[in-house]
Amino acid sequence: MAAAEGKLSPEDNVKEDMISSKGYLDPPPTPLFDAGELGKWSLYRAVIAEFTATLLFVYVAVATVIGHKRQTLTEACSGAGVLGIAWAFGGMIAVLVYCIAGISGGHINPAVTFGLLLSRKVSLPRAFLYMAAQCLGAICGAALVRAVHGSHHYALYGGGANELAPGFSKSAGLVAEALGTAVLVYTVFSATDPKRMARDSHIPVLAPLLIGFAVMMVHLATIPVTGTGINPARSLGAAVVYNGEKAWDDQWIFWVGPFLGAAVAMVYHQYVLRNCAAKSFRSKYDIEA
Repeated sequence: MAAAEGKLSPEDNVKEDMISSKGYLDPPPTPLFDAGELGKWSLYRAVIAEFTATLLFVYVAVATVIGHKRQTLTEACSGAGVLGIAWAFGGMIAVLVYCIAGISGGHINPAVTFGLLLSRKVSLPRAFLYMAAQCLGAICGAALVRAVHGSHHYALYGGGANELAPGFSKSAGLVAEALGTAVLVYTVFSATDPKRMARDSHIPVLAPLLIGFAVMMVHLATIPVTGTGINPARSLGAAVVYNGEKAWDDQWIFWVGPFLGAAVAMVYHQYVLRNCAAKSFRSKYDIEA
């Protein structure tokens, strides 16, 4: 009855006090634009961390792809294989998120940054600088792969560039990229949920592993379709250095799909699972009442 009348019982009050004491209250939304943030070294340190992490991620991931193709051509079944490539992408993300999460949040992906921007967890200037750093880092990472393997072999084996596989329509590629990115961004939101992190002390430790595992699983499902982008910076970096016509023709898929998937994951987690819209409505109703 108390709940039906909009009143809390003593037991409910105790529960609310426990929630507040455990730090379950959501942090306030980040201002869309904070001029003071631009004068802080912490912002630029985070941007440098995003650049370096994306460079290392693309270098290791794309080098694995090129190395697999070179080995397979020399001796059948001697390369890393699809499973090994998926492990390289997911494992590297897990390592790098662990390394820089405390500095920049460990985005390493414009789609992740976009999802966090929509949820007001990062400001617009920070998001822009992160995306620019990620794209530049990806280009540098792909260029390092080309330098190590040589221009001939890099071009011969496709430069690790994302392209729509034969037999698949552009709409199929778009859906695959959107769904794959939605899985990744949903995992990021869930693994970094402040309420869960306050309640379960092991969550912050597991977050990088869970995010990397999500990347691995998505690669296993999407490699046959698009080679798996789910990261616009990774797709752009390889396309710029490889400079293939088909890679550029399909490039829009690896931007529209991931950004769409990130937006869907944000809405699902924040407004369906976390019920942020209802909370905002109740707060407004209580103030007006």
